[in-house]
Amino acid sequence: MTAQSDDDGSTGREADATITEALTPSWGHYIRSRCELAHFRSRLQSVDVHDTESFGRLFRLDGHCMTSEKDEFYYHENLVHVAAVTHEAPRRALVVGGGDGGSAEELLKHPSVIGVTVCEIDEAVVDIARRFFDSVHRGAFDDPRVTLCIEDGFNYLRRTEACYDLIVLDLTDPGPVSAPLYTEEFFRACASRLTTGGAMTMHVASPVTHPERVREMLARLRQSFRCVRPYLVPVPLYGGMWMLACAANALDPVSLSMREADCRIADRGLTRLQYYNGAMHQAGFALPNFVQALTLP
Repeated sequence: MTAQSDDDGSTGREADATITEALTPSWGHYIRSRCELAHFRSRLQSVDVHDTESFGRLFRLDGHCMTSEKDEFYYHENLVHVAAVTHEAPRRALVVGGGDGGSAEELLKHPSVIGVTVCEIDEAVVDIARRFFDSVHRGAFDDPRVTLCIEDGFNYLRRTEACYDLIVLDLTDPGPVSAPLYTEEFFRACASRLTTGGAMTMHVASPVTHPERVREMLARLRQSFRCVRPYLVPVPLYGGMWMLACAANALDPVSLSMREADCRIADRGLTRLQYYNGAMHQAGFALPNFVQALTLP
């Protein structure tokens, strides 16, 4: 598939073309694109934005699907609220990556949150979010509680003295830009910037397509955190079953019952949730046998 891009990144590619993504060297999926809305290369990676029937608008980085209008809630709600609802009253949060604004938007739903720092390395991701994905960020970047830093996340953690109740790693898969953010050194840096009852959340990988990555990432997390809780969510855009993890030294999301989670959701006025509730909070930690085997220390 080819497309000619105008100077502003807009394209006029023909409708009804197919975009594909390889999940493994021998397996992938396809999405029918009605129109390519933008296609360009930022200073760090290739970016393309599509309008699709199944997912609405979606964008890809280096050919990998990142976010879509219709299914972003599967990912962002679970990445944020499993830890945020378990925490008694999160006040300050750091999002590393997350340039689409989806994680920040979910964090801002909590009335106790007074500050969210979004540290995104590529300003182009924020630009396309502002241009095409208002339904994902819902104006989060213009909220006075949000501070946007265009900076490498590792560099930010090295220089900051701030501590956070929640750190959300909303990253691309490990690659040339993001690989340093999946190391034990980076996880230790995150742990050092958490408050006493704080927690870090991140996506790990698909236990179906990348089981060895699951083993490796959980092992690295356990070198820096006393409590590492993997949990599963379906993410259609990512091909199905997906693993996230909550890592902390004191906070344990498994300890929060279904009833307690629902009470906190109600007390905090978290009304605009499409996936997450008390039952799903607990359900995510129920792992099939083959996934349990991958998560053993």
